[in-house]
Amino acid sequence: MAGSLIVLAELGKADFAYLDALRKAHYPPDRNRVPAHLTLFRSLPSSAVDEVRRSLGRAAMLPAPRATIDAVMDIDGGAALRVRSEELCEIRGRLADEFGGLLTSQDLGGWTPHVTIQNKAGERTARILLDQLRANFERRPLKVVGLQLVGYAEGEWEPLGSWRFR
Repeated sequence: MAGSLIVLAELGKADFAYLDALRKAHYPPDRNRVPAHLTLFRSLPSSAVDEVRRSLGRAAMLPAPRATIDAVMDIDGGAALRVRSEELCEIRGRLADEFGGLLTSQDLGGWTPHVTIQNKAGERTARILLDQLRANFERRPLKVVGLQLVGYAEGEWEPLGSWRFR
């Protein structure tokens, strides 16, 4: 497999459907090549696929983390929904320790869990959506049911595995 590995938090079906519908409605269609997602790690080397799979399997032995969508985020040229979860942050921290020398500077930096709804849409379009989302925003629980591994190459995702929390 060429490209890199991406680790995602697997969302519950209803929450995924809600977030993916928002993304489809607001993400520029010509750029929306992947579904709504909550990324834990953006770029692990594909040569480490077996090691990453083992780590995800161990992490999934934990109880499902509690999570909340707790704010609308202004991202450059778009909007996202921020996710708050101490438990998911702890799981990510454990995985980061296991991945050690595999992490890029992007994954070593601070992590702000979020689901991107719109990106690269232009400042005016982004501002309109941010205002809409903020006007109607209500905190809501987010169901995180597992961990997913995808391969990324040339803008496309290839599912490589899914591990459900106990």
